[in-house]
Amino acid sequence: MAYEYKVIPAPARGLKAKGLKTAEDRFANALQTAMNEQAASGWEYLRADTLPSEQREGLMSKTTVYQNMLVFRRAKAVDTPALQPPEPPMIAAPKVKPTPAPEKLILEDPEKSKPDEKPDADVAAQ
Repeated sequence: MAYEYKVIPAPARGLKAKGLKTAEDRFANALQTAMNEQAASGWEYLRADTLPSEQREGLMSKTTVYQNMLVFRRAKAVDTPALQPPEPPMIAAPKVKPTPAPEKLILEDPEKSKPDEKPDADVAAQ
């Protein structure tokens, strides 16, 4: 099964709530609230990690700071094989109206249709 992951920063301070008096209780409440918000969106808590991050200090120097991160995951909605391209959509052929059959043309014999005329040469001589 394939998963997608989400990483968010862990809370740095506690979250006040009624009945919570110690710093540990408030911090636990902040952590619980962050985890429940992600769970409501379908994310499953996986682990907490402390990761190094390089930051600028002053104009030219850099320092390494460690960040606490919360890692969540959830199953991908659709698993499509990476090696096979998706199938092209089926396109319906356009509807074509049938054409009527051509009418029969009756050609008359040109010899029969001419009246007895004199050739043009005879007309010119007259």
